[in-house]
Order: sequence, then C-alpha cells, then structure tokens
Amino acid sequence: MNDFTKCEFFESEIADDDDSNIYLSIGDLMSGLLMFFMLLFITALLQLAEKDAPKRVVIGNVVGQMKSNNINVKVSPETGDVSIQESILFAKGSTELKPEGKDFLRSFIPVYSGVIFSKPEFEKEVSRVVIEGHTSSEGDEKINLELSLLRSASVYRYIFSEMNFPTKVPLSQKILAAGRGEIEADKNRDNPDDRKVVFRFQFRSDDFNQKNLQISQ
Repeated sequence: MNDFTKCEFFESEIADDDDSNIYLSIGDLMSGLLMFFMLLFITALLQLAEKDAPKRVVIGNVVGQMKSNNINVKVSPETGDVSIQESILFAKGSTELKPEGKDFLRSFIPVYSGVIFSKPEFEKEVSRVVIEGHTSSEGDEKINLELSLLRSASVYRYIFSEMNFPTKVPLSQKILAAGRGEIEADKNRDNPDDRKVVFRFQFRSDDFNQKNLQISQ
C-alpha cells in the first residue's frame, strides 16, 4: 500500500469515526429529550391527581354518609351527583312537593350539606351546588323545561323557607336552582328514571383543570 493509499485509508477511518460520534450524539440527544418529556408528562399527571384528590374525598364522604344514614339515593362515584327520583318528591306532572318529599328533604339536606361544610378543604373544593330538575322525553319539550325549573325551584324554596339546619346559611351562598328539562333524557322512549331532581356539585379542581386545558390548547 503506497503512502497516498494509506492516507486515503486513514482519512476514511477518521470520517467513519466522526459519523459514528455524530450518530451517537444525536441518539443521546433524542434519548434525553424523550426522558425530559416523559418527566414533564408524569409531573402533569401527578399534579392533576393531586388537584382531584379533594374532589374524590368529598364524593366518598357523600356516599358514606348517605349509606350510614340510610338515605336511599343514587350517588355517582365519578361526579358526586345525587339523583332523587320523581316518585319520592312529586306526583307525576306536579310541581308541588309531596309530604313524603318534604320528609325526605328534611332527612337528606342536613346530611348532604353537613358533608360540604364538615371540613374547610371540602367547603373550598365545592364551589357551587346546582339543584337540577329533569324530565323524561314524554310530552312537549318547552313544557318539560318549565316543569323541571319549577320543580327545582320548589325544592330550593322548601329548603330555605321551611327548613332549619346548622349549615343553612353557608349552603344558601353556594346553591342555585336550574331546569334541564329533557336534555339528558332518553329520546327513544319515556323512561321514568329520567324524571328526577339532581343535586350536582361544581368543583373548584374541575375549573382549574379546564383552565389548564384551555391554556394548553
């Protein structure tokens, strides 16, 4: 091998080494970036889980208190929605509370409100409580919407006009009445389960997470 050939050979080896070093550097950089984004993702998940923790505890306490006080209602373990069937509170088509409905509210409200104000962190986490009237899809949509609103208003009036319980004043500052009509009802059939009053939480952590989502978008 002459000197010129040797020179070409060594230059080729040097070039190959440089290429290998470049590829290694790019690979290390990509691995580092992947690890960085994974850490960011995990941190974000942990932050969201931490923000959701008070919400889960509030819901768990509502479920527990309903059971321990033998209050027969359906509580969503995901949202904390408390659903009270029409037959408990109202006669069909009526907006006037039945005597049994008033008895139910006298048992339910002090316990439900008591959970919200049992701890400062619960009171802070529950930003609002909405009493929602719901109907089935039977009948006229506008009439159903009006019926649902009048029913939620009847429940609201009874709680704050005729009931006395320790947390009445602070609850009045968080609660409002709304009519949902048949918005969430089964459109294919008249389902009696759709005729109900729902006590629905609005959580501060949900507002926080929604704001973060909007910012990230």
